[in-house]
Amino acid sequence: MAIRGKRTNRTRGRAVLALLALLTALVALIAGCSNGGAAGPVAQQEPDATVTVTQEPAVGASDVAPSAPVSVTASGGTLQNVALTSPAGKVVQGTLSSDRSTYTVTEPLGYGATYTWSGTAVGTDGATTPVDGSFTTVEPESVTSVTTYIADGQEVGIAAPVILKFDAPVADKAAVEKALSITTNPPTVGSWAWLADDGGSRVHWRPKSYWTPGTTVHVAGNLYGTDYGDGAYGESDFTLDFTIGRSQIVKADATSHRMQVVRDGATIMDIPVSYGEGNEDRNVTRSGVHVVTEMHEDFLMSNPPYYENVRERWAVRISNNGEFIHANPATTGVQGSANVTNGCINLSLSDAEEYFGTAMYGDPVEVTGTRIDLSPADGDIYDWAFDWETWKSMSELPAGNDTAAALPAP
Repeated sequence: MAIRGKRTNRTRGRAVLALLALLTALVALIAGCSNGGAAGPVAQQEPDATVTVTQEPAVGASDVAPSAPVSVTASGGTLQNVALTSPAGKVVQGTLSSDRSTYTVTEPLGYGATYTWSGTAVGTDGATTPVDGSFTTVEPESVTSVTTYIADGQEVGIAAPVILKFDAPVADKAAVEKALSITTNPPTVGSWAWLADDGGSRVHWRPKSYWTPGTTVHVAGNLYGTDYGDGAYGESDFTLDFTIGRSQIVKADATSHRMQVVRDGATIMDIPVSYGEGNEDRNVTRSGVHVVTEMHEDFLMSNPPYYENVRERWAVRISNNGEFIHANPATTGVQGSANVTNGCINLSLSDAEEYFGTAMYGDPVEVTGTRIDLSPADGDIYDWAFDWETWKSMSELPAGNDTAAALPAP
């Protein structure tokens, strides 16, 4: 009886195992049908609900240039109510991208100030991350301003350089030059060059050859926030727009005792004059390309100890060493035959008045036939005393700095 009972239990165990196998097969079949006949179950990828906030500059950054890019970006989400606030509580202007993922500040910041972020980044799951933190802009030891020699909207002669004069020495000239740009129509080959200056720094942009008449010129200096070196930064940005007028060149050969005024290729004046006597260096009219810089109907001239406060008429300055083209009735008798002046170019009263009426800032005056050349010792504008390769070498960015970009046609 005992043996019979064991067989019965074994038989029942087999039946249970078979039933379990059948149930397992049925479950697998049902699962297969529910998955469209796939070989196995398909995993459902949950969306990444994490939003990452990136700020530029980083939270806690210091000595940030006020012109540096400033933004906040939400990766995997969008931004809400984002603002950057000044120490005075003023909200800095900015724009939000169309997908609401990036907020970019659009106005320069102030020097030496702490700015604070506020707002929220919202992830795809609705979870929020605060936009907060602050950064501080640089506090300059000094700020440097710049002055232009040409007025906005002015018409100038074909030899006029662009002159930028800084009120303090510039240590990092390359950084400043990178922040400057020239665009012209038509395109013009030219280059910046740094010239010596007492008490500050000067950079000039000169075309390779005289400007083409009618050229329009746009100068831009993105100088605010630019690090000038030695703790100095730029005070402000600037722009300058001017136009090149007609071509007028003065031809002044001292050996001929005459002077010609050539307008657009045609000689409109050919007059007797007297140049510097030349017996001493001080009264040699310098040879080279001078540039007209000032015009005075009446001018008191001094050259101590030789003369002081002498009134001269129709005076056109061509260099800062005291050279003018002006009327001098006292030399009328030798004009056209002898050079007797202290270095100026003397004309009769009527000829001087006529020439004065044709002159313009930036006109070239080409003096030849004397024993001393125009040089840096002779004043602000001696740009054309340098050959082109030498001029380019005076740039801090010689590579690729010899062509102005083209302005669009009007």
